[in-house]
Amino acid sequence: MKNNSKPVTGYPSSKGEETMERGETVITVRNLVKKFGSFVANDNLTFEVYRGEIFGFLGANGAGKTTAIRILSGLLQPTSGEVRVAGFDAWKESEMIKKHIGYMCQKFSLYEDLTVKENIQLYGGIYGMSDELIKERTEALLEKLRFTEYKDRLISGLPLGFRQKLAFAVAVLHQPEIVFLDEPTGGVDPITRRQFWEMIYETADSGITVFVTTHYMDEAEYCDRVSIMSEGRIVALDTPENLKKQFNTESIEEVFISIARPGKSSINLLNINQ
Repeated sequence: MKNNSKPVTGYPSSKGEETMERGETVITVRNLVKKFGSFVANDNLTFEVYRGEIFGFLGANGAGKTTAIRILSGLLQPTSGEVRVAGFDAWKESEMIKKHIGYMCQKFSLYEDLTVKENIQLYGGIYGMSDELIKERTEALLEKLRFTEYKDRLISGLPLGFRQKLAFAVAVLHQPEIVFLDEPTGGVDPITRRQFWEMIYETADSGITVFVTTHYMDEAEYCDRVSIMSEGRIVALDTPENLKKQFNTESIEEVFISIARPGKSSINLLNINQ
């Protein structure tokens, strides 16, 4: 169970437990390698992600995060290794993976020349939902987000925070097993960030796994587990509390800085606690 207490920043709290309760595995990665010519973008990645978990995927620009997410989303094939997402093989069943996940990138993927309601209906059709189900979930979603009065507004005319919340809601409209969020809160105010994380927690509580990348280190504190990549490799993976204890720091930001500091060997920092 998640801790219901709120940290001083006003964001939802992570489980904060020594060992999280682990459910069914929904993502399995074993010895994943992805090369572009002689460049190794992902170097022998191995990890698992569990149902209903909020899994933080961190790393500096160029660390290999985006490449890994594209492979997990069925958009890119690995060079070698085993990757299974929602029970499907990334080598042979990438189209099935796409049907069982949601995806929200930093640029949101909403059509700016369509209205709020039209975007919801469009994605419902893309996800293969019936007309009746699309109508039902559109009405429920508009009411839940308090967007009913904006349903006929073009996306281009909405504030950034509104668009982000709608994009996330649309990404889980079909109730996927996993939703990938690529820097979803970039550029918005603290209140909208808090509201967005409340949506993330509600989604995880419903059993959907949330796989999220972020540049905000305070947000990483509210994940169940955090993976940190450097130069194409996973160099740390554990709960936020355990990582802070391991590196003797007060925050995940300090953990991240200690990993990025020159002179530290990635091999010595490897700590994959699965």
